[in-house]
Amino acid sequence: MTSDTLQRDLERVNASSLFNRWAAFSVDEAAAGRCALQMPWRAEFGQYSGFLHAGVIAAILDTSCGFAAATELGALMTSQMSVSFLAPAVGERFRSEAALVRGGRRQAFAEARLLASRGGQERLVATATAVLLRDVKA
Repeated sequence: MTSDTLQRDLERVNASSLFNRWAAFSVDEAAAGRCALQMPWRAEFGQYSGFLHAGVIAAILDTSCGFAAATELGALMTSQMSVSFLAPAVGERFRSEAALVRGGRRQAFAEARLLASRGGQERLVATATAVLLRDVKA
């Protein structure tokens, strides 16, 4: 599949999620085993000190890991994720870049990093690793 086809597919899946639409996630890039999502800052995403809430950080990192894996493996579900919060997430826009590390018969492994953009400068604010399950049935 071409990157354009992968991006259109991820945009369709992204648009089907009420949460992703509420959070204003947008697919910025897609390629085999890779995905980048963007999200603008909104006041309702902030926690009590005005930083991006940890739950929103985890959500965009999780979604980008799942999308990166899905470009090669189809639909998956996260079974475990670890997030490292490296700095206060303050910015006008946030970009999560994820990559599939390895896809096996039953599990896949992905990594992501979250960059905060402010005043034309990007800062790494969080990273994540995720274990995803293949062939999940509802």
